[in-house]
Amino acid sequence: MKPFPHYRQLENMDCGPTCLRMVAKHYGRHYSAQTMRERAQIGKDGVSMLGIAEAAEAVGFKTVGVRITLDKLVEEIPLPCILHWGQNHFVVLHKITGDSVSRRFLQGIRGGRKPTVDELPVSRGADHQEDIYTPRTQSTTGSALFHIADPASTLVTYSAEEFERRWLSGEHEGQKKGLALLLEPSTRFYEEEGEKVEGLRLGQLMGYLLRYRQLVVQLGLGMLVASGLSLLLPFLTQAVVDVGIGTQNLSFVYLVLVAQLVLTLSSSAVGFLQGWILLHISVRLNLTILSEFLAKLMRLPLSFFDVRQFGDIMQRIGDHQRIESFLTGQTLSVAFSVFNLLMFGFVLAYYHLSIFLVAVGASVLYTLWVVGFLRKRRKLDTKRFEVSSRNQSQIVQLIQGMQDIKLSGAETGKRWEWERTQARLFRWNVQSLSLSQFQQAGAVLINQGKNIFITFLAAKAVIAGELTLGGMVSVQYILGQFNAPIEQMIGFMQSWQDAQISLERLNEVHGLADEEPAGLPLRQEWDQAQDIQIDNLSYTYPGAGNEAVLRNINMTIPYGKTTAIVGTSGSGKTTLLKLLLRFYSPQEGRISLVPGSLNNSLPLISGLPPNYKSASTFGLHLERISHSAWRQQCGVVMQEGFLFSDTIARNIAVNDELIDQDKLHRAAQTANIHEFIESLPMGYHTKIGAEGNGISQGQKQRILIARSVYKDPQLLLFDEATNALDANNEAVILQNLQEFFQGRTVVVVAHRLSTVKNAHQILVMEKGEIVEQGTHAELVAKNGKYFELVSNQLELAV
Repeated sequence: MKPFPHYRQLENMDCGPTCLRMVAKHYGRHYSAQTMRERAQIGKDGVSMLGIAEAAEAVGFKTVGVRITLDKLVEEIPLPCILHWGQNHFVVLHKITGDSVSRRFLQGIRGGRKPTVDELPVSRGADHQEDIYTPRTQSTTGSALFHIADPASTLVTYSAEEFERRWLSGEHEGQKKGLALLLEPSTRFYEEEGEKVEGLRLGQLMGYLLRYRQLVVQLGLGMLVASGLSLLLPFLTQAVVDVGIGTQNLSFVYLVLVAQLVLTLSSSAVGFLQGWILLHISVRLNLTILSEFLAKLMRLPLSFFDVRQFGDIMQRIGDHQRIESFLTGQTLSVAFSVFNLLMFGFVLAYYHLSIFLVAVGASVLYTLWVVGFLRKRRKLDTKRFEVSSRNQSQIVQLIQGMQDIKLSGAETGKRWEWERTQARLFRWNVQSLSLSQFQQAGAVLINQGKNIFITFLAAKAVIAGELTLGGMVSVQYILGQFNAPIEQMIGFMQSWQDAQISLERLNEVHGLADEEPAGLPLRQEWDQAQDIQIDNLSYTYPGAGNEAVLRNINMTIPYGKTTAIVGTSGSGKTTLLKLLLRFYSPQEGRISLVPGSLNNSLPLISGLPPNYKSASTFGLHLERISHSAWRQQCGVVMQEGFLFSDTIARNIAVNDELIDQDKLHRAAQTANIHEFIESLPMGYHTKIGAEGNGISQGQKQRILIARSVYKDPQLLLFDEATNALDANNEAVILQNLQEFFQGRTVVVVAHRLSTVKNAHQILVMEKGEIVEQGTHAELVAKNGKYFELVSNQLELAV
């Protein structure tokens, strides 16, 4: 039987979509990671089983989510199925084996009929429409082996005890049960063609290397020269033994030794030049691959970074080093090794054909022996890595949580928990050591046996006059050149596998659509003296089962006026600002720029592409404006603004190569931070740490306000821009901003009454909807939601 297909997850949150890819591939259909990720609606917190089920239904599977016991899983569940693993992961259970398990594995639930407790499917009809059932036999799971395809590692086998500990999530109805998602391909699944397999070929990687073909040619010539020089050494050695020693000609020995010295120095010089050329290629490859990746990252929409963890992006950035190492290290060295292997093989065959055949046979046997242990070693390393990670986590928790452990009286229990982990770690270490010793013993036996047997053949050939004594010494030297190339080729196979994974991760990002697709005409300029009109706007964050964050938002943000948005936490205020900033695209409705006279007479258009809307009749749809051009006109202070590890001046004037000092000082004065900056020893040239280390939260917020003012934008969007300020600083800044706001469109999200009470209009949001709208006086008079929000601040309820 073919091994179960296995894919490695490309990101920490990708385990669910990757499991679905493996199951689909098992049934003969290929889908990319991005396709499964989108259909599973992966979000900031990963993907739920509901999301996996919806993605599976979308590609033609029939799904059932169940919570079952271990016995039911063994006896009745069709395989492969997806399991919720360790409370925070998804894996595929594709096979169960063991002497005590008597069952046939069901590949799908056909015809809508599920097996009962007393039935078990044993085969599937050729038309894939029904199953034939026979009574099951009584079985236990004591010695069963559970074969898991883990997207975070590889194909792993667990004992019943290990499997139960990892899968069962807790007691339900008095029994320990775990979660499983059953999948069966429907007729529609087989009607779909799937996606084209975009195999990762060596040529894709070599394309990077061929950009520097001249340097590669120079490196190849150096390798040829080095190989030629090393090829002369066995002949010189033979000459020393056969001629120099045989004829007792000391002058000839001196001559040959001088020649060997010259060859050694020449090889060193060639190696020195090779090192410099290799370094030059490596540096260029690093810059090329990483620069292309960073350029692509900067062209992606901001929504891409919402569902990616920091570690995942850093892993991709680090992948270029693995690819560069593979290209410049493994690829070139293995090419050199293969060349040397062939060259010394011809020389060995020239000396003695029988010895050559024995050496080749022993080398093949040695390779098969080592490769045969790679999969077992990987499985053991995967398990040991999991236990080691748990051990490290427990140590950190023990140290950091010592206060709470002692206060809870849990010292003994926590120590026992750590000791159980140590016992498991010791068991895996013993197994790994035994495997290593067995592999090493076999490899040594093969190599030493080969050397002994070849020594015997060489000695016999010398006695028979088929080989000179010097030839025998040369043969021993040549044999020493056989093992290194073989080991390098084995390392090449492992590096190639790692490079495939890295290239797949990089290609996945390069395959995503840019925020501004090439060739799409987008406006760089427009009439900025227009209102912002929002019609029937709705938005839901990615994730199966998520509720809408915004529902049917209809509002106008008038040009040159201040609009304040208030509401409880989670009401959708920040999301609305991000939609205005083009972080995301509206799922329903539209955002347009319209002349002030049109904002109350625009007909509502839904379901039509953005380009259909006429700018002259319906206003200018925001989707028709360049993202970068739009953001150039936006001054923004978000709740979690970022300060760079740079000077204060550079943090305020982020985008200017030459800083306008007058603008810089005015911006700082508006943000009421000029005096503080001037009091520092280096003033505006004072360097602050990443994310504002070394300054207070209030000072950080004032620098962010100064940054938005320095930009001199037409549209200002402030999201809780003054929540970290004291009352005095806030009052001064608000007074300064009132002058700066003149003639600009301003949107302010805030909780404090002092920030919003002077706005031209106030919008009150609740659960993603606008529930009230008006001025401060009008909303207070309504005695509604706005009054409730500010009553404690103004003590109006008294």
